[in-house]
Amino acid sequence: MNRLPISACIITFNEADRIDACLASLAFCEDVVVVDSGSTDDTAARAAVAGARVIPRAFEGFRSQKAFAVAQARHDWVLCLDADERVTPALRASIEAACAGGFEGAAGYRCARLSEYFGRFLRHGNAYPDRVLRLFDRRRGGWRGGREIHEAVSVDGPVKPLAGDLEHHPYRSLSEQLAKQERYAQMMAEHLHAAGKRATLGKILLNPAWRFVRGYVLRGGFLDGWRGLLYALVRIEYVRRKFVKLWLLERGYKP
Repeated sequence: MNRLPISACIITFNEADRIDACLASLAFCEDVVVVDSGSTDDTAARAAVAGARVIPRAFEGFRSQKAFAVAQARHDWVLCLDADERVTPALRASIEAACAGGFEGAAGYRCARLSEYFGRFLRHGNAYPDRVLRLFDRRRGGWRGGREIHEAVSVDGPVKPLAGDLEHHPYRSLSEQLAKQERYAQMMAEHLHAAGKRATLGKILLNPAWRFVRGYVLRGGFLDGWRGLLYALVRIEYVRRKFVKLWLLERGYKP
């Protein structure tokens, strides 16, 4: 196989059941870096067997961990994935075409992310297309900013679209989704509090309602059936908890 001069970068923690599929989808990359934050399962061993360079690093935040992974890359063009994501054949073909053209006229590339939810992919609502910038020239951008949660790549230069989806398998169960959202709500509330942002009664009551209307009604989340409804209901609860926690932090209470 002719591999591309691209470094794939992944951060992991206890992803033994998902890392194999992720790495298999990245077989076209010459360099694969896995930064592991102390997995207690065999994530690191599986990644090493698959040919990845495994680097242990204590977790300091999602953005910091991903920025560190990019810094370890052997190539300047990097493709960043989470362990629960997979490059589809169509997306791979788009990346290969962009590379063959020398990535001309682009500092980065954005693609749609397609999330699986209880056995089917969500194709409407706030879930899709969830466009993310994951292929970029690290000399012109990266995981910037001070926010460790809901981190995103930014680049200095044009961003072009890629055809094909980035497949996403975010939750093993509803319990895992709820636990993850609780953690994210806490981290986001702390970030907003440190930045001087304030929660209002309007934000607590109206922002979740608007999130539901926008995603489930206006963006057609209802077309995904009961999965679309469940997804919308769980996501609005995340928004509510984030602002409730911020409201408590403002008053000196532990959320």
